[in-house]
Amino acid sequence: MLQLVFVALGGALGALARYWVSNHIVSNARYELPYGTLLCNVLGSFLMGVCFVLVLEKAKLSPEMRPLLMVGFMGAFTTFSTFSLEAVTLLQEGHIMSAAVYVLLSVLLCLLALYAGLWFTRLI
Repeated sequence: MLQLVFVALGGALGALARYWVSNHIVSNARYELPYGTLLCNVLGSFLMGVCFVLVLEKAKLSPEMRPLLMVGFMGAFTTFSTFSLEAVTLLQEGHIMSAAVYVLLSVLLCLLALYAGLWFTRLI
């Protein structure tokens, strides 16, 4: 039961962080690409790599932190469902090149960010 509380707490914090990043950091971008979602996905991927190493490899965080951070927070903060909707919307609006760039950047940058998070955290 306590794990459910951790997931819910992490989810609430992740959703608030996503809202803040999307609305306060990149709200002035005037481009076709949804940079807020892209930034959340890349940053979330990096943080997932960090959490993976700290929780599962180095045991610097207790196993109880896994549901809070990796399921709750990251699940709410990273936005691949929103990413999918935005990519399809771009396609439906005829922005084929923007959709292709968005999908390519999202996948490549998130994979690189996750790898960077793993690499960085293993160094420290």
